[in-house]
Amino acid sequence: MTAPIIITAEMGKADQAWANGLRRAHYPADRNMVDAHITLFHHLPPSHIAEVKARLAALAAECPAPKARLSELMQLGGGVAYHVESPELLSIRDALAEAFRGLLIPQDQARPRLHITVQNKVEPAIAKALYDMLSSNFQPRFLSIYGLAAYYYRGGPWEQIGRWAFRG
Repeated sequence: MTAPIIITAEMGKADQAWANGLRRAHYPADRNMVDAHITLFHHLPPSHIAEVKARLAALAAECPAPKARLSELMQLGGGVAYHVESPELLSIRDALAEAFRGLLIPQDQARPRLHITVQNKVEPAIAKALYDMLSSNFQPRFLSIYGLAAYYYRGGPWEQIGRWAFRG
């Protein structure tokens, strides 16, 4: 297996449906190959799949679902995202980063600014218009985080490896 592994935080059903709806409405259809997601790691080596699965399963079993909230909209230049504020989810991600030290690409070594992308790869003016529209009635709100997931990245749609619900 040569496809890199992506790790995400999974949203609860209602929040997932909401984010997917926004993504379907605003992400270029020819580039929208995956559901809305919160990326924790972009590229882990596939040779460590057994360790990835074991660590995700163990963390999900011992951790309660982290509290999270959508705190603001983010401009991505050619897109728009919602910032996900969650110290608890970042702590879970930090534990994984420590466990995977030595395996992380530079992008994954830095602590991320968690977000849900609803538009990307469009002209900046189109992104700015969506940002302005969504900002006009944005109110910070809670976001349900369900669990962790791992996928193989194959250049198009992701291939799911597994999902682990928080149970702690």
